[in-house]
Amino acid sequence: MEKISFSLATEFIELFKLLKVTGLCDSGGMAKCAIAQSEVKVDGQVETRKACKIRKRQQVEFCEQIIFVE
Repeated sequence: MEKISFSLATEFIELFKLLKVTGLCDSGGMAKCAIAQSEVKVDGQVETRKACKIRKRQQVEFCEQIIFVE
């Protein structure tokens, strides 16, 4: 799995926005679709809430890639 580090400048970022800004999804709509189809994990658990708040020290898995939020 490829690892991506993402530096969080605010308190949190919504899950679908994180997938878009890291380039794993081309659009917010594509990210929302992937989340709705249970293709995304947050801290090892499948996450289906599109606007789930992702905070520092969490990790997100999608398409054999892991995003570490710092």
